[in-house]
Amino acid sequence: MMKTAIRSIALIFLLLGFLGYSQNKKNFSGIPNILQQIIPNDRIDSWVLVYNSYGKNQEIRTSGGKTDYTPQFSGFNLFPEEDSFYYIAYSAGGKMNYIADLEGLKKFAGKIDNAEEAAIVLTADGYMVDEEFKDVAGNYYEDAAHYYLDLGKLTSKECPYQKTHYTVTVNKSTGAVSNVKDNGTYIELYNKKCANNPRLLKIEKKEEPKKDEPRKTPKRK
Repeated sequence: MMKTAIRSIALIFLLLGFLGYSQNKKNFSGIPNILQQIIPNDRIDSWVLVYNSYGKNQEIRTSGGKTDYTPQFSGFNLFPEEDSFYYIAYSAGGKMNYIADLEGLKKFAGKIDNAEEAAIVLTADGYMVDEEFKDVAGNYYEDAAHYYLDLGKLTSKECPYQKTHYTVTVNKSTGAVSNVKDNGTYIELYNKKCANNPRLLKIEKKEEPKKDEPRKTPKRK
């Protein structure tokens, strides 16, 4: 009886330890590193991931040997409003193909093999790994069945410009999103053109004379 109790207690502590470890959040290590974790599920002879910045191409990853490709002049970004872009050139069945948008990238990744691919697939739905705010919108943890990704989303380009962060639960087997938790706005920026800028409203309110107080007129010299 005593041995059974000891074994049960040991098992409980082991499970608690495993759960605690599995829920330790890990930060994504940057957009180039995320893209390098792609494992295509279709039969690909060779492929290359290219980063273009100010017209200069840099090969970030090559797989399957040398790929003779034509440099592209447009591509995709995992983070909005960047001056640079990425594209993928791949050879399949003796034919060259190019990926220059997020939908194409999603299809190329295919079945989700890791947390990085889960983040890549979700970019097609507007989510992003925010490298400036990884603690709230650029990390994940996982258990045996799911990935739990903390990601950002640009929720307004108008006044005010804002980003919201979400926890998105992705099933490892099916790739389906089973839950999205809205964690609220983490960036809210106003500028001078914003009519609803609280700072401007305070200034305007301060400058308005009180109803009972007559407007002051300048004294004649």
